Order: sequence, then structure tokens, then C-alpha cells
Amino acid sequence: MQNTRWLQLFGVWLLYGSFGLVATSLAPVAALIITDLRMTHTEMGLTMGAWQLVYIAAAIPSGILLDRIGARTALTMGGLLVGLSALARAYAVDTNTLVLAVMLFGLGGPVVSAGAPKVVVSNFEGSKRGLAMGIYMTGPAIGGIISLTATHSFLLPLMDNSWRTVMMLWSCVAVAASIFWYLFAGKQADKDSIVSTTTGVSQLRVVGNLVTRPTVLIVLAMAVSVFLFNHGLNNWLPELLRSHGMSAINAGYWAAIPTVIGIVGSLMIPRLATPERRFYILITLSCAACIASVLLRFDHEGILLTGLFLQGVARSSLMTVLVLTLVELPEIGERYAGVASGIFFSAAEIGGVLGPLLLGMLYEPGAGFSSGLTLLTFVALTMITGSTWLQRRAGTAKG
Repeated sequence: MQNTRWLQLFGVWLLYGSFGLVATSLAPVAALIITDLRMTHTEMGLTMGAWQLVYIAAAIPSGILLDRIGARTALTMGGLLVGLSALARAYAVDTNTLVLAVMLFGLGGPVVSAGAPKVVVSNFEGSKRGLAMGIYMTGPAIGGIISLTATHSFLLPLMDNSWRTVMMLWSCVAVAASIFWYLFAGKQADKDSIVSTTTGVSQLRVVGNLVTRPTVLIVLAMAVSVFLFNHGLNNWLPELLRSHGMSAINAGYWAAIPTVIGIVGSLMIPRLATPERRFYILITLSCAACIASVLLRFDHEGILLTGLFLQGVARSSLMTVLVLTLVELPEIGERYAGVASGIFFSAAEIGGVLGPLLLGMLYEPGAGFSSGLTLLTFVALTMITGSTWLQRRAGTAKG
């Protein structure tokens, strides 16, 4: 059991790493695709966000699917859909076919997102559960870093500057991860988890029951806030730094600082988020996000660096600790971990769509991202408030 649970975690990490590779795959080759497919920048922007809209609709059904057929089969299907999305991108002939290819990712992605917490809850307890969640959360970050850094520096020169060949490579990685999960890591997954096919309760009724619980609603509201903050800032951070006078190259390097800090934080912070400390950690991380949104207004490099550091600390573990909080609520537990995670990511991606959109709308040529950062400060304050409410409810429940 000890060895198999770590093998399962490695399999989940591979799938989530593939998720990160494919999710960021368009960004480094956007200019090549725009030229090749004769797209406008607006069409490319809509294409990049197409998967999130599908993700919102597919997340809850993905969670239900996980609880019905088990993690082994469901995660394999999710990984294969991620790979199919990358492959379909390689054969796109115009904007419409590329959009459809990207939308396939929105079908496979939520299965991976919702399945990973279910596997962890089934295999780990206590501080090791937080550590395991932190470990698999490094997967998409590392996958994204590989995609963003290796595409131009190594892969395109090696592949005759063909963005389509790069997409085929990422497809192969996702398919290989899916096969590894099914044959090795996922073999024990369904034996170690509770699959709720025999419960007489309708899964839709379960969803209805969960979303009427006050604690669940607070967690979901915080999920929207966390994703709005993270996705908004992550997507616009290079431009924000350039508005402070940095060159494009330097802005790219500085924008990578929160990602690096986030990977380290993912390995350290969630393992500390045991039930007795969890809400204090949530409040602290939310405060870090709030302070970061204030410090990123300044031009001074030392202040900016501090803001980026705090942003990395916040982004590293806010979502992880929040998912951990959700799946360990008494009304959820292991039995409903899949459907609850689906609800979580369905709500969260609403913030994921709104974040980049609102920051773009609030951008002003003279003032830069000042209004957008003000919005993020208020969003972070709602996260602090939500964390405090959860802490009080937990104290009331114990009393």
C-alpha cells in the first residue's frame, strides 16, 4: 500500500504535468499560428480561452463520472482527451478547427483536475495528504514552464520551426502519461477508493444537496475569487511589469519569479495545512495576495520583487489548501470527493475566465493596471473574509 499510493501520486503528477504542457502550448507559438492560419489577435485570444468555457460546463459531469466509474478509467479518459486536443491542434486548418481542438481540452481537463484530489484523499491522511496535494500541484506549473521555455529555445529549431510538430510531441506526452496511469499507477486506484455506483442516491441530488450547504458555498465563492486573482494576474503580469518600464525580455524573467516561488511553496505549505492550522494558513495566504496586489503598483524594483514573491507564495497553495478544505468537510469526505471537486473547479473557472477579461477591460493607457490591481485588492479581501467565516464555522461545529 505504501509503495502503490506513491506510484498513484506519480501517475497523477504525470497527467497533471501533461495538462500544464497542453494548456500553455499555444502561448509560445501564437505568432506562428496567427501567420499560418491567417488569424487575427482577437481570434487567437478567443481561441486560447475556449477551453475554459467548456471546462465550466464539463467539470460537474466529470466529477459525477469519477464517482461512478472510478479514478482509473476516468483519469485515463481525461488524459487521452488532453492528448487528442493537442493532436487536433496540429491538424487545424483555420480558426474554427483550432477552436474545436482547444475545446476538447475543456472536456478532458476537468476530469484530471477533479480526479487528482479524489486519488489523494483515498490514499493519504493528515499532513501527508497536504504534502501529496502540494506535490501533484507542481505538475501543471512544471509542465507550463517546460512548454514556455523549451518551445523556442530547443524544440522549434529541432523541428524545422514547425508548431504542428510541437503539438504532436505534447500529444504523445499526454497519451504516454495516460497509458502509464492505466497500466501501472491507476491499477490500484479503484480498489482503494469508494465508488458510489451502488448508492441509491441520484448524483444530481448529491450536487443539489452539496451546493445548499453554507460551508460549501463559502468555499466555492472563495474558489471563484482565488481563480480570478491568479488567472487575472498571471495572464497580464508580463504586460504589468512592462508598464513599469521593463523590457519584454526582463518582464518575462521577472514574471517567472512567482512560478518558481509557487513550486517551492507547493511542496512546503500544504503539508502544514492540517485541520487545526488550515484556516490560519488560508488567512495568511489571502493576506499575502492582498499585500502583493498593493506592492505591484510600485516602480521600485525591491518593492516589485517583494510583491512578486508574495504573489508566488499565495498562488502556490491557496487553491491546494482550499481543495483540501472542501474534500475534508464532514458532508463530503471520500465518497463525494469526485463530484465535490467537479463543483469546485466548475465554479473556480468562472473566476478563471473573469480575471483576465476584467483586468483587460480595466486597463487604461495612462494609468496602466492601477484599476485592475484595485479590483484584485478587493478580491483578496473577500478571500480573507471567507477564510475567517470558515474558521468561525469550524470553531462553532467543534463547540
